Amino acid sequence: MKRAGFDNRWLPMLLLVPQLSIICLFFYWPAWQALRSSFYLEDPFGLGQTFVGLKNYTRLWDSAQYMRNAWFTVWFSGVVTLFSLGIALLLAVKADTVLRGAKTYRTLLMWVYAVAPPVAGFIALIVFNQRWGPLTEFFSQFGWDIRIRLDYHDTAFAMIVASIWKQVPVNFIFFLSGLQSIPRAVREAALIDNRSGFSRFWTVTFPLLAPTGFFLLVINITYALFETFGMIDTILRNNPGDMPVTLVYQVYLDGFRGQDIGGSSAQSVVLMVLVLALTIFQFRMVERRIHYT
Repeated sequence: MKRAGFDNRWLPMLLLVPQLSIICLFFYWPAWQALRSSFYLEDPFGLGQTFVGLKNYTRLWDSAQYMRNAWFTVWFSGVVTLFSLGIALLLAVKADTVLRGAKTYRTLLMWVYAVAPPVAGFIALIVFNQRWGPLTEFFSQFGWDIRIRLDYHDTAFAMIVASIWKQVPVNFIFFLSGLQSIPRAVREAALIDNRSGFSRFWTVTFPLLAPTGFFLLVINITYALFETFGMIDTILRNNPGDMPVTLVYQVYLDGFRGQDIGGSSAQSVVLMVLVLALTIFQFRMVERRIHYT
C-alpha cells in the first residue's frame, strides 16, 4: 500500500501552526498565569502583588466552605454522570426496538440537546417554582415541600435533576448510534444462542457498547464539572449565599466577585490537577478493560 506524504517536510509543521497557536494562547498561557498567580497575594486593582508561597493552597485546605463545596462537586458529578448514562442507555435500548414512529420518538428524546445550560436552569426554576411548579406540587403530595434557594438539599436536588435532563439526549444519541452499528448477524447469532433479552444485553450488546460508554464517561464527568456553570448560576440567580455550588462556580465567586485572584488561581490549579489525575486514571485503569475490535 502506498503511503501518503508531503513533498515538503516543512509543510505539515506549517499546517500545525494555527492549531498550536490556539492551544498555547487559550490553554498553556492561561494555565501558566494561574499557576504563577497561585503563589501571590494580588491587589484587587492590579497595583501590586506579594509572594506568599503555598499560603493560598493551605488556606483552601483549612476552609470548611471550600471542603464542603469540594465534596458536593464530587457527589454532584458522580450522581449526574451515573443517572445521565443509565437513563440514556435505557432509552436508547427501547428506542432501538421501536418500529412505528421511530423518527418521531427519537426526535422527542433529542430536542433537549439544543437547549442551552442557562435556559435549562430557567426551566428548572419554573418546574420547581415554590408556589405553582408542577414538580413542586408532585412532590408535595408525598409530604416533601421543595424550597429552591432556601433549602440546601432541595437546591442541590433541583440542580441534579436539571443537569441530568440536559445531558440525557447527548448520551442517547451516542448510545443509539452505537446500538445501530452492531452488525445484524451478531444480533441474530446472539438471539439463537441466548433467548433471554436481559442476559443477551449484558453478555453481547453491552461489551460492544463499551468504547462508546467509555467516551461518554469522560464527556459526562467533564460536563458535570465544568459545563453546568450556566445552569447553576441561573438557578441560584447569581446569589448563592449558603447554597451548594461546584468548585468551578467557587472559582468564579472568589476571583470575579471576591477579587481574590491568588486564591482563585490556586483553586484553578487544584481543578487542573484533579482533571489530570482523573484522566490518567480513566485511560490507565478503565480503558484496559475495553476492546475496540
